[in-house]
Amino acid sequence: MVAASSVQITGLSGRDAECAAVRRLVDGLPDAGGALLVWGEPGAGRSVLVGYAHRYATRCHRLAGAGLADEAALSYAGLQRLLDPLLDRADALPEPQRGVLRRTLAGAGCPADHRLALSMAVLGLLAAAARERPLLCTVDDVDRGDPPTAEVLGFVARRLRHLPVAMLLTAGTDAVAAGVPRHRLRPLDDRAGAALLTDRLPGLAPRVARELTAVAGGNPQALADLAEVLTPGQCRGEEPLPDGPPLDGALGRGYRGRLAGLPADTRRMLLLAALDSDGDPATLGRAARADGTSIEALAPAEAAGLVRVGPERVALAQPLARAVIAADATLAERRAAHLLLAGVLDSPGQHLRRTLHRAAAAEGPDPVLAAELEAVAGGAGGDDGVAALHRAAELSGEPRQASARLVAAAGRAWAAGQPRRAGRLLAEAAAAGPVDPVAAGRAELLRGELELRCGSPSRASTTLLAAARAVSGVDRIAALGALVRAGEAACHTGDQFRYAEVARRVAVLRRAEDPPDAELLTALAAGVAATLRGDHERGGPALRRAVVLGNRLTGPALTPAALTGAAVAGLLVAVDSVAHRLAERAVELAGARGEVSALPRALELRAIAEYWLGRHEAAADTSREGLRVARDTGQVNSAGVHLGMLAVLAAVRADRETSLCRIREIGEAPAPHSRPRALAQWALAVLDLVNGRHEAAAARLAALARPGTGRGQVLIQVMATPYLVEAAAGAGRRPAATAALAVFDQWASSTASPSRRALSARCHALLAARGSADAERGFRTALRLHPADTGAFERARTELLLGRELRRSRRPRDAREHLHAARETFGLLGLTVWAEQATTELRAAGESVGTPELPAARLLTGQQLRIAQLVAEGATNREIATRMFLSTRTVDHHLRNIFHRLGIRSRTELARALH
Repeated sequence: MVAASSVQITGLSGRDAECAAVRRLVDGLPDAGGALLVWGEPGAGRSVLVGYAHRYATRCHRLAGAGLADEAALSYAGLQRLLDPLLDRADALPEPQRGVLRRTLAGAGCPADHRLALSMAVLGLLAAAARERPLLCTVDDVDRGDPPTAEVLGFVARRLRHLPVAMLLTAGTDAVAAGVPRHRLRPLDDRAGAALLTDRLPGLAPRVARELTAVAGGNPQALADLAEVLTPGQCRGEEPLPDGPPLDGALGRGYRGRLAGLPADTRRMLLLAALDSDGDPATLGRAARADGTSIEALAPAEAAGLVRVGPERVALAQPLARAVIAADATLAERRAAHLLLAGVLDSPGQHLRRTLHRAAAAEGPDPVLAAELEAVAGGAGGDDGVAALHRAAELSGEPRQASARLVAAAGRAWAAGQPRRAGRLLAEAAAAGPVDPVAAGRAELLRGELELRCGSPSRASTTLLAAARAVSGVDRIAALGALVRAGEAACHTGDQFRYAEVARRVAVLRRAEDPPDAELLTALAAGVAATLRGDHERGGPALRRAVVLGNRLTGPALTPAALTGAAVAGLLVAVDSVAHRLAERAVELAGARGEVSALPRALELRAIAEYWLGRHEAAADTSREGLRVARDTGQVNSAGVHLGMLAVLAAVRADRETSLCRIREIGEAPAPHSRPRALAQWALAVLDLVNGRHEAAAARLAALARPGTGRGQVLIQVMATPYLVEAAAGAGRRPAATAALAVFDQWASSTASPSRRALSARCHALLAARGSADAERGFRTALRLHPADTGAFERARTELLLGRELRRSRRPRDAREHLHAARETFGLLGLTVWAEQATTELRAAGESVGTPELPAARLLTGQQLRIAQLVAEGATNREIATRMFLSTRTVDHHLRNIFHRLGIRSRTELARALH
């Protein structure tokens, strides 16, 4: 008999590890039996995994059952349904066991002193059923049925080791079947969520898939329900996405069914838990006592998988569960619960939450309560601050006031990293009626910022310019900030020529008596504009002034945005350590204030500073963190920049596989001349250069920008100029690099940075005639200028290029010194390909050298190293695939590359190489 759970999904996306665990369980038969408990929240895919087990176990007898909430009060009802197909084999059991089993399943119950006999009878019956063929026994939702059945099944599951029986149990909690191996079904990651969605909605925009996975909390059934209600415009990313899965979807219906079977006091306690977003057990305990019950009343709800009660927090299973519980209560019940919670939140630190609950219970407009809400919201961030301003708007008696409060709520939502919520609040503000001109301007400014980070940067520039005009008369600092962001948008899209208009408008707003935060913005805009047109005599001093001001900010002027502006200035005048400190302070301040939306940009600047400082591993770590936060906060444009940086950093390490993977993740969404596309082209050019395709590398990098026109990614091309010059020299196309090098030289000479001047000298050496005094002089100047404490990679590259130049000039003895230095540094950095290039040059210089002696761990990528370590521990390829959520084919591919890189042929040699 097969009974299915009420919440099911139809796919197995992202469940490779779980499927592998099921296969291992079944594959052990008939030599060894065993059991596995798979647990997870409703909709996580437990029933689908049971179905997978039945499809896989084709050589086994299959027995299926399920726990039913309707029979939870009927002792052994679940056992009776499970064993009914096997009762004709009960005659093979010893008499005492046979009698106990028959009486219990007939409804006579089982006294405590007969429970061991009953459990042994069930074990014997399963063993008898497995005599001819191994047996797979599955029980879905074991925790939802009657507890005596769960106890017997737990007993049996612990005693299957020597029997040809495999038992798969599923539950919504791990508090059943103690001692049985267990596996938790965790939320799907972005990739698995996207796979599940695109199976149902081919052509779904990747950004939409990622956002829906976040909305669903990685729950497979929630994703399936969302896929059912999306409009074509939402699928394309042109319309706002839902806040959550539909209440009437399969998951919502499943929650509602579980809720319906609970006692009245449990439902009241669940409502209190659903309405108290903090989930504080002490608060709920006081509310329960005021209601004449206790927090222990939640026990049935916890058993039903609706809530988890911990010492620090009472947590609902899913946001959807909270919505279903609230929707299932009447309006009167919700108001009473809010007032009850308000009554127990009586400490000074709970004023905001108390007022929120009072406001939730209020009927109709209440201007006094609205004003109180707005006041207590104060500087509160996060959900409570947004909710307070939103409810204050709803209670406002005057449309203009309501609109202003909605705009303020939208600003808080954006700062908290909730762009969809911010967009909806702005739409509400526009629909609320006449909008105050100042509020309208601030709303436009916020729309521009949302476009810049999450939408179309080209549209953002227009919107931000209009917003600056709208607020310039009442909030000059906000207007200056809007103009600086409009300039950032122009740079992101490759339209740097538009920055001149930004600078002109900033100059109009400049005042001699400006406070530090305003002066920082005017200096930054003037400096960037001058730098983009190549006027470093004017740009340098303005940018240095911005850096100084950034380090002096205090009080309200000290914001993440101001610090990131100062960090931009620092990078443009090549004070990398100072720029790094400013970006790091911006990250710390944004984290401390809960301004999550400011993190991706600050991390972007920190990664660039780390790149220039030669700290490539740190830059990659920063970019990975920035990518995570950008994706979590819907900032697709910043995510593209972080992916581009990761692609460049991988290419510099000659890690082709990782670099191309990051480029594929960027996708086709960014505009052709945007910053993410330019970074991708830079990464591809470095890979071309590593593989000796100089012509292709030079063409890619020369196309990044057109110097003198302000079009294209001028700043990215400047960063990549050393690679462009090397590629052009290798291809015999020196004129192709001349214009870009002229721009780089002007910039480098205007800074006090030895590293920039070292790169300039190296570039000129590459373009000098081979074997000339100018070439050698340029390389030696570069070596003298390379800082000793930073930039080991660039110094080693210069050593390699000088060694190659000397070897080709028939001076092999002089070349070897530099080639050895390069080879040693590359080895210490774990840069295999570059070390091999130095080795090849040494051999060409007449020296007999073997493969570079590099530590195995430094020769491999992070993923390759993890695979190698698992091999050394004795894991099979299939086990590695399961543990790392990869396919076996992918593991095989990585292992071949590992063997090639380390020059070994067996798993035994690999273990020795790592140890």
